[in-house]
Amino acid sequence: MAKRKEKPEEDEVLDPPDHELVTLARKGDTEAYDELVTRHRNRIYGLAYNMTSNREDAEDLVQEVFVKAYDSLKKFKGDSSFYTWIYRIAVNRAINFIKKRKRRTGLSLDDVDGGIERDPAYVELSSRDTPFRDATLSEIQEKMNKALQTLSEKHRAVVVLHDIQGIPHDEIANMLKVSSGTVRSRLFYARQALQVELSEYAP
Repeated sequence: MAKRKEKPEEDEVLDPPDHELVTLARKGDTEAYDELVTRHRNRIYGLAYNMTSNREDAEDLVQEVFVKAYDSLKKFKGDSSFYTWIYRIAVNRAINFIKKRKRRTGLSLDDVDGGIERDPAYVELSSRDTPFRDATLSEIQEKMNKALQTLSEKHRAVVVLHDIQGIPHDEIANMLKVSSGTVRSRLFYARQALQVELSEYAP
């Protein structure tokens, strides 16, 4: 069984580190910002896709997030890591997008990303000790996306960040600007709701 990472890949040693690239980007170095985009794009896409369950919406959100981050870079004080800061932007954008997207009442299977099986989050999820551990990858894609859509935006966010992307409670609390207790509470109730939706895969 694959070992769950306690820290996202952004916390691993990178050369140059993110904060140096941020300093350069704030001075107008577009290549430095492009490197930040390259480093973080896949995980931001994974977040956006799992929040929206739609490939095109996720791509649009990723573009919005990095444009917003670039425009706001001079406001970034460095009180948190760059990845925490950009995740906060991504989560807020995704939640606002979902609130506005009320026209859909359910998820079409046509919305499932045909390339999502290459997403490390989904690959790792299939081997984790979760309610989905006995499902095949294709079943996870279908059932997980449907079930996630039944959750509120805030509850969906903590499941995506913690259970799918492996981000610790304290980091999520920092991203969402709530207490760790609130994160744990939302996660508890979200998991209960998901287990009802995914009862056939429950351990």
